[in-house]
Amino acid sequence: MKVKYATIGVVNMNESIKFYKDIMGLEINNQFNPYPGITITFMKGEGEGIIELIEIIENPQNPQNPENPPTPGLMAVGMEVEDINTTMKELKSKGAKITQEPMPISAGTLAFLEDPNGVRIGLIQH
Repeated sequence: MKVKYATIGVVNMNESIKFYKDIMGLEINNQFNPYPGITITFMKGEGEGIIELIEIIENPQNPQNPENPPTPGLMAVGMEVEDINTTMKELKSKGAKITQEPMPISAGTLAFLEDPNGVRIGLIQH
């Protein structure tokens, strides 16, 4: 698995973009609104890793997990896998806590599991 991204919930998207752009030297790679009240901005620097910033304006229900809406702070670490179905079978056989089975998204297929500390780990197959 290759570490691909870190997802951060932000309070103010413009302020966060300014920090990552002006101070950290990253550039906006993509920005979109998947649901009303949610803005996602991908920031990229050198290498393949991406910082994904998510701003929740109206606090809409999270379609993947309505009991646990995103909050500010580190939300997830993303890892790219070659074959998400094979990887999921292997992780399940090792006792991993799967929180979201593979689902199609615009960039491929995404699934989630949790580490022992409750950190969400997103697995993505492009």
